[in-house]
Order: sequence, then structure tokens, then C-alpha cells
Amino acid sequence: MTAHHTLAGPPATAPWPMQALKAVAVLHVVALLFQAVTAGMLLSSPGGRALHLNSGIALGVIGLAHLVAAILVWRPGGGSARFVGPAAALLLLTAVAAVLGLAHVTVPHVPLGVGMFGGGVVQLLRVLAADGQGDGQAGRRSERGQT
Repeated sequence: MTAHHTLAGPPATAPWPMQALKAVAVLHVVALLFQAVTAGMLLSSPGGRALHLNSGIALGVIGLAHLVAAILVWRPGGGSARFVGPAAALLLLTAVAAVLGLAHVTVPHVPLGVGMFGGGVVQLLRVLAADGQGDGQAGRRSERGQT
């Protein structure tokens, strides 16, 4: 009796734009969470206002990087455009929240921040669940026996 060993090839790695999108999506959610932490510090410590402002600026930069990474997955990467809309929405909402915060209009600012965190988590889960090309179809095709 002979035993056959089948060796699988090396695991497929996602192209660099998709890897960058995954990394920046994680960073974006962490920055959104840190923004909530600094909001609490704003209420409880004298240096909280400056920290919340500066982390808000960093959040805007990370949001822009998120949008750029989503566009790179889509256009030159040949992947799906489904990550671009949520990334653009998060960046736009970050700008709206910044304007509201700078104007000290906390009634819409706080729930907007909570919603942004939820949206960031949803986007992160979608990005992490995507296959290497960012279209999310490879797993579904292989389940049906198609290539």
C-alpha cells in the first residue's frame, strides 16, 4: 500500500494594495477608539482638549489614507469598488465631526462619533473578510466548485 502526500502550495498572499487597506482599516478603527478615549479625557483632565484635537487631526489623516488605499485596491489593483464608498463616507463624517467639535456643538458630535466607530468596525470586518483581490468572490466561487 502506498501513501500519497499532497502538498499544498504556499498560501496565496493578497496584493499589496489589499494588504495596505487591511492595515489602514485596522489603524482607522484603533484611531476611532482612541478618539473616544480622548473624548472622555476632554471631560476629566485639563490636557484632554489638546489631546482630543490632535488625535482628531490624526484621525483625518488616517481616514484619508483609508480612502487612498481603497481606491488603490479598486483602480490599479483591479478589485472591487465596494470599499471606496464607506471609506469616503468615514472621511466625510470625520470632517463634519471636526467642524461640529470645533464649534462646540456636542449634541450631534457625540452620536456621530459613536456611529463612525460602528461604521469603521463594519468596514473593517468587510475588508478583513475579503479575498486577496478585494472582491470577496473567491470563497463563493470555490464553494460552488468554480474557479
